[in-house]
Amino acid sequence: MKSPGLLAELRMAQELVTALVEELDETTWREPLHPDLEPAGWYLGHCVWTECHWLQEVAMADGRFTAPVATLYAPAHTTGTARDGQLPQREALLQWAGGMQSLNQEALEDSTSTVHRHPLMADDYLLYFLIQYYSRHFEILMTVLTQRALQQDDGSFTVSQPITAAREDGDTHVVSPGHYRVGGRPPVACDNELPQQQATLGPYRIASRPVSNSNYLAFMEDGGYDTPSLWSEHGRTWLRQYGAQAPDHWRKDAGGNWYGIGNRGAYELMDADVLQGVSWYESQAYARWAGARLPHEHQWEVARRLQQLEQTGRAWEWCDNRFYPYEGFQPFPDDGFSTPGFDGSHYTLRGGSLHTRPSLRRASFRNYHTPDARHIFAGIRLVFET
Repeated sequence: MKSPGLLAELRMAQELVTALVEELDETTWREPLHPDLEPAGWYLGHCVWTECHWLQEVAMADGRFTAPVATLYAPAHTTGTARDGQLPQREALLQWAGGMQSLNQEALEDSTSTVHRHPLMADDYLLYFLIQYYSRHFEILMTVLTQRALQQDDGSFTVSQPITAAREDGDTHVVSPGHYRVGGRPPVACDNELPQQQATLGPYRIASRPVSNSNYLAFMEDGGYDTPSLWSEHGRTWLRQYGAQAPDHWRKDAGGNWYGIGNRGAYELMDADVLQGVSWYESQAYARWAGARLPHEHQWEVARRLQQLEQTGRAWEWCDNRFYPYEGFQPFPDDGFSTPGFDGSHYTLRGGSLHTRPSLRRASFRNYHTPDARHIFAGIRLVFET
């Protein structure tokens, strides 16, 4: 039998995902609301299928319950369009999900179950993986709800206190050159955080706080979106294609003032609140405008470990480097988790957002997305030359 505390944490992660989707309207449940997102109901089925695949099919050599639904919930087996068309009715999926989770909990609580003899269960590594897998999808579901709110916004919101533009205050911390440890430790760390590395860094200055709404408005009002020299070649191509002129989560009221859209609808933007809803391309352009650059992820992690970063965990923070495997990388539980992100087209993000669960909030955790992603809760922190 596994640790009761760890099993309780898994149950909580399961319940949080289920609670987000069980009361949704039929459209949000069944239809994708963004090109990079699946229907909300699919994410629940996918999480439960993943749990059953590893605990039942792999650890207990029992594929009775996973094989029949693999074409629905295993992305490698079918296209998104086909999955959307086959998604079961809400009650049927909720009943199946609850039944499978209960079955798995019984096996985990039974000290005689064969699940405990599989190597993947050593040091509870697989349980930590599943807890974090649900947690990642909880945040994805929050992006689904935010996209729903964006589509439902009717523009009737009226801003009472407009945000004002202001450049950053220049408050930074200097990190001395040296050799620093980066990466995580098993069994909590994901495979892409392992093994721990030694990072050799030169001196750098990193902003104490992330870019705020007020800071980004200054970039916008200074013509940042309309200044080609601030944008990379790929960034200019992206800008022409999408026509962005503000963060993804911002809208204007009838008076021309900006307000935000969150998972619960429209809200007042605050000057000092951390910016979110920008792509890597926008982040890079902002950094150039500010006479700075985005941090390498090791610079971010070292500064975080040195307790020099304020307001972490308010928005994911784009880093300058592509997502890559650490030297000595070994995939866990297989090469389908992190390896697809090592294709050269994904960039690293660090920190976490307001919707990031505690199981993912650590200095070494590595998120990643394509540079055009702006539907995620991502913002900016700057690094300056010393």
